[in-house]
Amino acid sequence: MRSNKRHGKKGPNQIFHYSPVEDTTLLPFLYTILAPKSKSDIKSMLAHNHVAVNGQPLTQFDTPLTPRDKVSVNFTRPFAVLRGGQLHIIYEDKYLVVVEKAAGLLSMGRDTNKKTAHSLLTDYLKQKDSRATAYICHRLDQYTSGIIIFAKDPDTQRELRYNWDNYIRERSYTAVVEGCPEEERQELRHYLVENNNNMMVYVARKPDEGRLAVTRYHVVQANAYHALLDVQIFTGRKNQIRVQLADIGHPVAGDRKYGGRTNPIGRLMLHNHRLALVHPVTGELLRFEAPIPTSFRKVVQSNE
Repeated sequence: MRSNKRHGKKGPNQIFHYSPVEDTTLLPFLYTILAPKSKSDIKSMLAHNHVAVNGQPLTQFDTPLTPRDKVSVNFTRPFAVLRGGQLHIIYEDKYLVVVEKAAGLLSMGRDTNKKTAHSLLTDYLKQKDSRATAYICHRLDQYTSGIIIFAKDPDTQRELRYNWDNYIRERSYTAVVEGCPEEERQELRHYLVENNNNMMVYVARKPDEGRLAVTRYHVVQANAYHALLDVQIFTGRKNQIRVQLADIGHPVAGDRKYGGRTNPIGRLMLHNHRLALVHPVTGELLRFEAPIPTSFRKVVQSNE
């Protein structure tokens, strides 16, 4: 039976770091470094997120370790963990948190009882500081997966949002579309207009009716039914990629909203896989990647 014992106390974190001298697994290593604590106490510490490997809290007792790994033990309180399994932290510092969002999860919502990327990340931050909250800097469509940037304070959020084009150096997506575009590489330029009544975005009939959207793509791989595209956007219009690809006759697979007819994996096949930005405080150029879902590649590898 798992112990209900909670380790730790109030006050500053007491975190110690260790590295094994040879290959081993986590629990035997903890027995060695935490002696003379009892084995039951050590198991309880592991079960309640007092142990992290290379900065990631873990509870799996047989996690393999090498001398290159850093094992951290927090003797004061559990390490903060993201709950729900729909977010993954790519990068975190004093000012920013960069996460990978799962498809189907809203970036942010008005319903406080509904899980969103914002609410899950805020819960994570509050585990470290009860006064903390996450400040969203941009959004992804609910059914698009990939990278989102959050700030840890309103000043950093404001700086990023109001000067977005000055800080963002690249935003690249992977899309699986129906059919294969005739042009292997193409720049798409459309003027888009949003209809607030039905929440749809359309290509404007006249330029002065909409806002310019600029997208470039190139075909990475294709079969008889679908193509995998690397897509880079230079503007941040709502539903931009989905609308523009649908307009050239190649809607994103799984996108019923904009004319998609096939749904090979049961989700919208659009993923924000690469983002580069200049850090708004330090000035450092940061590059982040979220691996392309393997299911995307499988769809274009098979002719079934």
